Amino acid sequence: MTVAVVFPGQGSQTPGAGQAWVDHPAWAVVDRAEVALGEPLAPLLLEADADLSRTRESQLSVLLLSLVAWEAIRSELDEPVAFAGHSLGQVTALLCAGALTIEDGIVLAAARAAETQRAADEHPGGLVALLGATEEQAGAACAGTDAWLANVNAPGQVVVGGTPAGLAAVTAAAPAVGVRRVRRLAVGGAFHTPLMASAAEALRPRFDRTPFQDTAVPVVANHDARPATDAEGWPRRLARHLVEPVRWQASVEAMVAAGADILVEVGPGTTLTSLAARISPGLATRNVADPGDVAGVAAA
Repeated sequence: MTVAVVFPGQGSQTPGAGQAWVDHPAWAVVDRAEVALGEPLAPLLLEADADLSRTRESQLSVLLLSLVAWEAIRSELDEPVAFAGHSLGQVTALLCAGALTIEDGIVLAAARAAETQRAADEHPGGLVALLGATEEQAGAACAGTDAWLANVNAPGQVVVGGTPAGLAAVTAAAPAVGVRRVRRLAVGGAFHTPLMASAAEALRPRFDRTPFQDTAVPVVANHDARPATDAEGWPRRLARHLVEPVRWQASVEAMVAAGADILVEVGPGTTLTSLAARISPGLATRNVADPGDVAGVAAA
């Protein structure tokens, strides 16, 4: 079977989720990340009462667990046809594809989390899922408001982000344009919208000086669902990805078009495999979230 590997974003974190991995050889990834950042990170993964409500802590916990799981499964898989990740997961994908070292990637991810949190504090907002909606219906609900398309995740699952007033206006307009239900998401900002412009601007110099490498396997970019192997394009892509929608449905479709017939989600949660079942029902899926999953996925 031809494999595509995907990595989750913020929202899949659970306190204590690293307990299953702490005695696994792949845990050495966490040790390297702690040295790179110069701070303890293991408590984010091990403590049952760890506060993962803020962007930096939640994103670092998801990134680290995904990297540990990838270290455990990587030698068991044939070379993937593509890597991709949802939002924060795009940074994880770049690390696992070899575009970034663990050290450079963890420092970049921490800076990205800090700047997006700063932007969210300066420009308060949030995200809502429009269930049963098309992209066109979401656009109609956002028209004339301070809200914008943020994710196109799967058929019938579109997310918009905006200011509190913008989201209230979208919620009020949604039934009239045919949206079945509106659900507020538990995130701390209007990510992947113009409200993140200050984060993109602040991070551009860091993106430019980060030493990306060409990759043998393409990484599918969030903002345009195009596979890329070149190093020089990632500073621009990462800046755009902060302020433009995550086109996840198109990303999965691109991996299927490239020949993938099994999608392996590496990291906490099962969000991306659940979306894949709606995007491409014939696509086989597997998850690697804890050590017990490794043997099963390798056998499959």
